[in-house]
Amino acid sequence: MKHSENEDQLTRLTKTVVEFRNEREWAQFHNAKDLSLALSIEASELSECYLWKSPADANKEKVAEELADVLIYSLLLAHETGLNIEEIITTKLQKNAEKYPVDKAKGNARKYTEL
Repeated sequence: MKHSENEDQLTRLTKTVVEFRNEREWAQFHNAKDLSLALSIEASELSECYLWKSPADANKEKVAEELADVLIYSLLLAHETGLNIEEIITTKLQKNAEKYPVDKAKGNARKYTEL
């Protein structure tokens, strides 16, 4: 799994994840619907790490494992749908900046409709 030094980290990670998946012939199971469902399940498992305890009491190793699963499925879903992660995050942050201008949103957690 050798990668060019010119590739950005997300591209390298995606290639690594896709290679791992392809070596096991799991692509047949990785359509957008099933990846989305797997992502949701892994996100729930991540949430479970914090259920009924303070954030400081969560098992950091378990949180890391579940977060890794969430990120892996996110990379695979973006790959399978042809979405560029940097572009979609940048676009979403721009939309959020319009919904949550600093002068109105700073320091509070209200939804943009309440600002």
